[in-house]
Amino acid sequence: MIIGNIHNLQPWLPDALRQAIEYVTAHVTDETPAGKYEIDGNRLFYMVSNDVTEPFADRKAEYHARCLDIQIVLNGKEGMTFSTHPAGKPDTDWLADKDIAFLAAGVDEKTVVLNEGDFVVFWPGTVHKPLCAAGEPGKVRKVVVKLRVND
Repeated sequence: MIIGNIHNLQPWLPDALRQAIEYVTAHVTDETPAGKYEIDGNRLFYMVSNDVTEPFADRKAEYHARCLDIQIVLNGKEGMTFSTHPAGKPDTDWLADKDIAFLAAGVDEKTVVLNEGDFVVFWPGTVHKPLCAAGEPGKVRKVVVKLRVND
């Protein structure tokens, strides 16, 4: 897992992640409609969304097998949990078709709060729970970049 800010990318950030983040910052504006946008077909794409955060207890945890996530908060504030433990058996397993599995929560979840410009990278297999309210539920505009790293 990596946490950072799009306005201060660290020199040690892997090139593929840096290039994806720089692409998003160059192409996504406040006027960009919500939706899916391809950079390199199904190997590298991003989704722009306008969401509302929910209490942690109301959110499901998720993980992926093939793609890593770069979750970037453009506006608002978003809490996310993550776990450093293996996922275990999911409640819903769509890994083969949609590269996502859901479970109630990760083991020994830890929490981060992302503000405008902050990003987090979750590698395949990392259990995480996005769109959690940090305080009261609120609006958040975000981009999730998907980079295929496993076949």
